[in-house]
Amino acid sequence: MHIAICDDEEQIQKQIRELVIKQMPDCVTEVFASGEELLESQVLYDILFLDIQMEGMDGIETAKEIRKRDKESVLIFITGIREYVFEAFDVSAFHYLVKPISEKRFADVFKRAADHVKRRDQAQAKRLLIRSRKRKMTIFTKDIYYIESQRRKVGIHTVKEVIEIYATMNELEEQVGDSFFRCHRGYIVNMAYIAEYGSDFIQLCTGEDIYLSKEKYPDFVKAYMHYLRKGGVSCV
Repeated sequence: MHIAICDDEEQIQKQIRELVIKQMPDCVTEVFASGEELLESQVLYDILFLDIQMEGMDGIETAKEIRKRDKESVLIFITGIREYVFEAFDVSAFHYLVKPISEKRFADVFKRAADHVKRRDQAQAKRLLIRSRKRKMTIFTKDIYYIESQRRKVGIHTVKEVIEIYATMNELEEQVGDSFFRCHRGYIVNMAYIAEYGSDFIQLCTGEDIYLSKEKYPDFVKAYMHYLRKGGVSCV
């Protein structure tokens, strides 16, 4: 695992690096004293610890630049002022640590972040083999927004296109994994793309609404909360 630490306080740099190595001795860590220095590296890191208040480019601005080239890295902000934490949601931060950093708190947040990276990598490796009359292809399950029943066909809504195939919802539900939920007899949703939900609908970060059966609502809430507690990331 490749980890970056960006903080303009040498003492904090050293503390975080020691805590990271204590939790994960075989990881690769790189330390930067400014946002500009971090961005110059052009490396895509699995986990980044970013100080919010730094000379020059602060942590929030640095994170915005990182998100332009890397949507999936795990960002953990470090701050001495809790009010800055709310700005972290704009760049899909995973979590934050408040100075002075508690070793127990650090260990908890870091473990969840590392587990998330491992699951993400496993999900990216998970593929569906799609066969239709005209073509055969594989797609990453992470690229699926939702799956929709269309009578005898099934529509797989992905980040690039809608793929129509002859298949059953039961077959696909078994294949996609536990980051998906069968929210309606006609819909299977990827929980990574949920922006909002109510008693009878789920809104995706694309702006689309899909049906949520009222009888499935309690199970959906449990499944979604479990997904988030395990480190799953909402698109909000």
